[in-house]
Amino acid sequence: MRPHLAVREVALAGLALLAATVSLAVTAQTRDHDSTSPQPEGSYIALAGSSGPGAFGRSTACGGVLRPDTEGVAHPTLPCGARIFITFHGQTVLTQVVDRGPYVPGRQFDLTDALARRLGLQGVQEIHWSYARAG
Repeated sequence: MRPHLAVREVALAGLALLAATVSLAVTAQTRDHDSTSPQPEGSYIALAGSSGPGAFGRSTACGGVLRPDTEGVAHPTLPCGARIFITFHGQTVLTQVVDRGPYVPGRQFDLTDALARRLGLQGVQEIHWSYARAG
C-alpha cells in the first residue's frame, strides 16, 4: 500500500470515530436533573420525531420490516435490539432499537408511527430516554 493512501485511510478512520463520538455526546449531552416528573435513573434528553406511516413495508437495518403495529426507535449508534425507556409527557414505555437513523437533521431518535401514536408524540418533541438494565 502506498504511504499516502495509508495516511488517508487512517485519517478517514479517525474522522469516523470522531463522528460516532460526537453522535453519542449529542444524544447524551444533557442529563435530566431538573424534571418534576420521575424519570428512570440515568435519563437523558433528546429530540425525537415519528418515522410516520410512509415507512410501512420498509426493511430496517436491524433485519425487520416496519408494519403499522411495529413499536421501536431508530438511532444512529445504539445497537440493534438495545432496550431503552422512552418517556414523553409523563408516560414511560420500554422499547428497543429496530433501525438506524434518523436521517432528518435536528433529532436524535425516530420513533415508529405506532410508538409515536402510543405516546401522543407529534412533530419533533423533547423526550427523555434511558438504558434498560439487563436482567
